[in-house]
Amino acid sequence: MDENSPAKQYTVAVLLFEDFETLDVFGPVEIFGRLKDHYKVSFYSLAGGLVSNYHGVSILSQPLDALTACDIFLVPGGYGTRPGVENAILIDFLREISNKTNHVLTVCTGTALLAKTGLLDGRKATTNKRAFDWVVAQREQVEWVKKARWVKDGKFYTSAGVSAGMDMVLGFLADQHGLEFARKVAFEIEYDWTENSEEDHFYLQ
Repeated sequence: MDENSPAKQYTVAVLLFEDFETLDVFGPVEIFGRLKDHYKVSFYSLAGGLVSNYHGVSILSQPLDALTACDIFLVPGGYGTRPGVENAILIDFLREISNKTNHVLTVCTGTALLAKTGLLDGRKATTNKRAFDWVVAQREQVEWVKKARWVKDGKFYTSAGVSAGMDMVLGFLADQHGLEFARKVAFEIEYDWTENSEEDHFYLQ
């Protein structure tokens, strides 16, 4: 993905489940969604239809089995990841989709869902600091990095809690389009982007 290459719209598939974390979804969607020349966002869930969270936010989604291909797969966190890690059908879908997509991005405890697929085994990853021990317990074969704001390992991007998903997506944009491109997007949404992926001031709190 090169800003100077011919325009192409890349598809972003966002996973939803009951009790997803609001900002985990809408932070990244705000960033990808405003870049309509580059990205097209769609929402998916296991069964499709309306998916709601404890904030009272509902989103209409398509069923996961209708997702034949995407360029970027975004997995949010939230309380719904607790039952989600035990849902073998959901984990199988995540594994299948993640294997065939170009980039997989997880926010917060969404990393636990991806870790359950085994695709992060031997790779570096991070997650929400407040839920860190629970996520680590889901898959100890992952090389967990507690201090990081977000981590990139191959095609996998994983981030710390909630707002860190925005930092990660801006970091993804910097990797794909250049640092100044990402800085411009952060400025347009009046967001103080934490550009250093290795430092998270919530680490010691």
